[in-house]
Amino acid sequence: MQRGFPGNGMSTAPPAEDSYSSCPKLLPLKMSEMSAMNRKLTQTLAESISKHVDHFNKTEVECLIREFNVLMGEPATPGRAVTGLDRGKFRSILHNIFGMTDDMIMDGVFRSFDKDNDSFVSMKEWIEGLSVFLRGTLDEKIKYCFHVYDLNGDNYISREEMFHMLKNSLIRQPTEEDPDEGIKDLVEITLKKMDHDHDGRLSFADFEMAVREENLLLEAFGTCLPDTMSIEMFEQHVFQEQLEP
Repeated sequence: MQRGFPGNGMSTAPPAEDSYSSCPKLLPLKMSEMSAMNRKLTQTLAESISKHVDHFNKTEVECLIREFNVLMGEPATPGRAVTGLDRGKFRSILHNIFGMTDDMIMDGVFRSFDKDNDSFVSMKEWIEGLSVFLRGTLDEKIKYCFHVYDLNGDNYISREEMFHMLKNSLIRQPTEEDPDEGIKDLVEITLKKMDHDHDGRLSFADFEMAVREENLLLEAFGTCLPDTMSIEMFEQHVFQEQLEP
């Protein structure tokens, strides 16, 4: 007999056996059990990540994992495969939380966090990046700032890169006829002070030597580190408020 659809006078095929019928039924987990599972996963993840960061303890890493999940807009389930923060979300964080406004610098900060260059900041990259961003030593911050300012990743800060960054970061006066000339002069003054080997560009060695001689040159080409107040507010929100009962 030919099988067909119900309602056309033809017999219907017997329902296919439920492919899950032979599996043991899973009882729905209570919210408290789910919460306990999430806590355990977070703790395990924090233990692993905290071995690779110098400036956060395990409890702080747990707090940063939870904050990452909130910023991702994903359910707080650390066991899930999450790609990471994309450039747009990351730049919103830099702007809204740390008050950064320079697109060129924010892109540089994103690149320095995104160690594997996959265009996403993963949870591990987020925590390792924040370790330097919030609490780094001078050595770590010198490497970080140089990486931010090296716009094309060729291990040098060129005249052109300096010009573009300084042009972005300086406030133009409406009376200036040709503000670019003033910026070019500033680039030359900067090179004279920082270019120790006189090759017309800054190597990491040039940058490091100049910053060690004068710490204020650390952010010579634009603000790429948070100020003290932003750090305190972020840490209070993430570490203290989360741990309050």
